[in-house]
Amino acid sequence: MAHKKGQGSVKNGRESNSQRLGIKVYGGQSIRAGGIIVRQCGTKYHPGRNVGRGKDDTLFALSDGVVLFDREGRQVNVVAAN
Repeated sequence: MAHKKGQGSVKNGRESNSQRLGIKVYGGQSIRAGGIIVRQCGTKYHPGRNVGRGKDDTLFALSDGVVLFDREGRQVNVVAAN
C-alpha cells in the first residue's frame, strides 16, 4: 500500500482579485479634474463634454465640475458648477 496520499488538485485555487469596476462618482456629485468617474470593461458608458477615456476604458474628468449623465444614462458629461 502507498504510504503517501495522492497529490490531487485544489478545488478552490482559481479565485482572481476583483477589479473594482463601476461608477465611482454619480450624477449631481462634484468632481475635481483628473478624478475617476467610471471604471469599466468596454464602453458601457461613453465620454461626453470634459470627460476623457483611458486605455482601459476608464472615464475621468478633464475639468472641475458636476457629473451629469445623459443619452439614457450612457454618456457622461462634466459641467461647470454654478
